Amino acid sequence: MPDQITNYQCPSCGGPLHFDSETQKLKCDYCGSLFTTEEIEELYREKNEEAVSVGTELQDSHDTLQWTEEEAKHMRAYSCPSCGAQLICDENTAATSCPYCGNPTVVPAQFDGALRPDYVIPFKLNKDQAVKKLSQYYGGKPLLPSAFSSNNHIEEIKGVYVPFWLYDGAADVHLRCHGTRVHSVTRGDDIITTTEHYQIEREGTVEFNKVPADASSKMPDILMDSIEPFNYSEMVPFQMSYLPGYLADKYDVSSEEDASRADVRMKNSAISEISRTVGGYSGLVTESQQVNIIPNRVHYAFLPVWMLSTRWNGKNYIFAMNGQTGKMVGDLPIDKGKVILYFLLITLGLMAVLFVILFILM
Repeated sequence: MPDQITNYQCPSCGGPLHFDSETQKLKCDYCGSLFTTEEIEELYREKNEEAVSVGTELQDSHDTLQWTEEEAKHMRAYSCPSCGAQLICDENTAATSCPYCGNPTVVPAQFDGALRPDYVIPFKLNKDQAVKKLSQYYGGKPLLPSAFSSNNHIEEIKGVYVPFWLYDGAADVHLRCHGTRVHSVTRGDDIITTTEHYQIEREGTVEFNKVPADASSKMPDILMDSIEPFNYSEMVPFQMSYLPGYLADKYDVSSEEDASRADVRMKNSAISEISRTVGGYSGLVTESQQVNIIPNRVHYAFLPVWMLSTRWNGKNYIFAMNGQTGKMVGDLPIDKGKVILYFLLITLGLMAVLFVILFILM
């Protein structure tokens, strides 16, 4: 019976292969040989097709028999082709590694038919660069506890291809505003002020390409939104050979469910764009705005993200880094003592400025 999963191994020595972000090729962990994604894709084509035919059905084993019926619905058990160990994964796992032999593992059936992504942006930054970026992220934060950057420890760091829906579409906008222009002239001792009132209307269509929304319920939306933008010019057609060495899950949020998030972003961006055409007024009040979203094509893509977890003073802090651009986001602790001191310094500074102004006026 064909294997359900594929371990990508070096054609030269049989060692584990991983996608190397520096060379943009697959690299052997043992002998260092390099191979293009096209070479490995072709080499494993037949094996992957056989794995797809087997699917991701639950295997019987001593471990899986201990699961409840509900747990069994969402878990999968696979046998590692390299060492025979059992891999326990959730139903959405598409790429992982064997915890026993360390071989990068891909589940081809998770990319069959409509589950296959259209595109992928390969990782450009490696694990060491992610750790360095995190240290740089700590810098320049005046309210960060002094001991945080030196005493906290990275609990976990993992490179993840996160599933994203990319939406094409357009937004028809009708905007109506009330504007005023104020003019003042001096005649003798009198100041005459004239206020002109205008009814302003704007209509236009704004087109959008590849508006992103992450398709994984595991990933915090606020973090995934914050590490944007990705450079789509480096997006390439999807191949499974980009995955070895990283984690990946297939989508578990449908494009229909995510569409509302994309629609909100299109709406807000379209209103902002049309509003830019209204200028030259002393005052401007929006009276009404109507936006009609016209959906078009939806693309499915895997985008690179480094997820880092640190622990300090008994609390976990989660950070996300764009694996292509290096943009880092995440929560940081605040030193309450520094906050009070910072507030006092600002207050004293304002009082000093006010004192100087009063002294000059006296």
